[in-house]
Amino acid sequence: MSEPCISVIDDDESMRSAILGLLRAAGYQATGFGSAEDFLAADDSVRFSCIVSDIQMPGISGLELKRTLAADGCDTPVVLITARSEADLTDRARESGALCLLRKPFEADSLLNCIDKALAG
Repeated sequence: MSEPCISVIDDDESMRSAILGLLRAAGYQATGFGSAEDFLAADDSVRFSCIVSDIQMPGISGLELKRTLAADGCDTPVVLITARSEADLTDRARESGALCLLRKPFEADSLLNCIDKALAG
């Protein structure tokens, strides 16, 4: 079986690069996308074992991406990250089917724990 590959979707290049670096240092294969549209256009979501996506992005948001994937029958676990603080965001993330919601700034271990949980099934 091939190593798990994690997709990182964030329009903030520095955040995306930092997460990719963390994941690669932890031994994961990881691929970055600057938008949900870029991820969807790649049309290879089945190769990813987990998706890490920012919520707030121009165009398709992380929540909308999760709903789109679910509607297309994709059950790849999604970890949502955000700097937003709306009170209902946790509920909206849960309702979308996201596995975890992390608020920036988050600890590296928190992200790795969510990914471990996603990969454990």
